[in-house]
Amino acid sequence: MTLSDFNNFLKTHYNNELPFVAYRKPDSVKINALLQEKSYLHTTSSFNESGFVFAPFDSSKQVVLIPYESSKHITTTYSGSEFKKKINRQDEASLTSKHEHLHLIENGIQSINNGQLVKVVLSRKEEVVLATSNILEIFKNLLDNYSNALVYCFYHPKVGLWLGATPETLLQVEANKFKTMALAGTQEYNGTLDVQWNQKEKEEHDIVTNSIYRALKKNVNSITVSKTKTIKAGNLLHLQTQISGTFFTKLEKINLELILKSLHPTPAICGFPKEAAKQFIQENENYNREYYTGFLGEINFLETTNRNSNKRNVENNAYTAVKKVSNIFVNLRCMQIIDQIAIIYVGGGITKDSIPQAEWEETVNKTFTIKNCL
Repeated sequence: MTLSDFNNFLKTHYNNELPFVAYRKPDSVKINALLQEKSYLHTTSSFNESGFVFAPFDSSKQVVLIPYESSKHITTTYSGSEFKKKINRQDEASLTSKHEHLHLIENGIQSINNGQLVKVVLSRKEEVVLATSNILEIFKNLLDNYSNALVYCFYHPKVGLWLGATPETLLQVEANKFKTMALAGTQEYNGTLDVQWNQKEKEEHDIVTNSIYRALKKNVNSITVSKTKTIKAGNLLHLQTQISGTFFTKLEKINLELILKSLHPTPAICGFPKEAAKQFIQENENYNREYYTGFLGEINFLETTNRNSNKRNVENNAYTAVKKVSNIFVNLRCMQIIDQIAIIYVGGGITKDSIPQAEWEETVNKTFTIKNCL
């Protein structure tokens, strides 16, 4: 399908107020879309269905599902444009927003020093008036600027319109194998990956890595933790550790519900201990994160592969394998669009070594992931 035809399908669906999701996975040129046939709000709690999930930060709330079986599936390819929009570094949040966020960070540090928390992730939102009402133009700008992220556009008339470019995998499952990652620590990219990380960033990353390892270990057969490396995501650098392994069971019996509940919300977007950090966030952030720092992605998609690479072999079809695949990401670097306003969500991990002004500046840098696409 041509890109033009693909976009026309999305426009028609959006104008008819019908649910859809369009997305490109990291390091891919293929864009997928699921176009739901009716406006019904589907949800899931078991994660046994096949489709695209969109989950809020609050794990007690409903997870939205666009079911594969009742949606039209279309694809196209797009390798991106060489054009990269310049960022206006003078565009910053209001002084009131800055004062409120600094106060929130100070309260978080105090709770850590009092022994109530080890780490807490504190966030804020910022509103930007859109220069265009064309959501597909914004989606294209995200595709152009963030090739190594999950770039998505999600719409449901009963949920809202969300777009983002997230670098963080929550869980990948292929047959009985899994992958996830610890992604924490942030600094601005200045032309090189060869950088020094301070103790605060290293400690923050270790908290995330160790917590994910402990959450998974009791539910899996084997688990391996890679060496930590520096990766680039848009205009930012992060510390990343890959965590992979195998489940006890094969194919049909993977309990996605159990695994996702053990992982979400991770210390990378909530804090540690999990429940205490979550309670602090809900009592002190003074706004509803909604789907920011929730998760989204494909669950239980079927992939067919040929085990025999010799295509001339007439018995080749006897060696095909069908496996279930899930690709789920943390909803970071995202925005919600309401009328002509983009609500941008950003946050950062707070530890005992955090400096409030530096934490504020980190959130400002993170807003440019979205701002340079508006």
